[in-house]
Amino acid sequence: MGNFIEFDAAAIRELAQILRETDLTEIELVDGEARLRVVRQALVAASVVAPVAGAAPVVAPVVAAGPAPVVAADADHPGAVVSPMVGVVYLAPEPGAAQFVTVGAKVSQGQTLLLIEAMKTFNQIKAPRAGTVTRILVESGMPVEYGEPLIIIE
Repeated sequence: MGNFIEFDAAAIRELAQILRETDLTEIELVDGEARLRVVRQALVAASVVAPVAGAAPVVAPVVAAGPAPVVAADADHPGAVVSPMVGVVYLAPEPGAAQFVTVGAKVSQGQTLLLIEAMKTFNQIKAPRAGTVTRILVESGMPVEYGEPLIIIE
């Protein structure tokens, strides 16, 4: 097959899963001359493109199923706490520690709900009001977009 660069199938599946979970349409990783790009099109399929210097791109389909777990109603929910930035979410202060909050937990205004890592900085996301956590819409280590709903407080 010429100079085709092989990528780990599990890594490609994981990137496709991130696309489904975050409602992103594209992820691209570059390592030296190797480039891995996973694109989701119309919630039906994703493509992996691996160009090699001097060679035509090789495209292999990756199955992508279903919409992201966050429904549109969550974004419009009056108790939705949305991401103020793009980054990676963490539900606990450190690996192995208890989560900041769990479903059913009573929170007070200003209480830390989770962390978002952006540009090597951990940013505390605090409760905008007191209430009860009814849904946690993200998982630790998951990438999030600006304006994406994270937690529902009622």
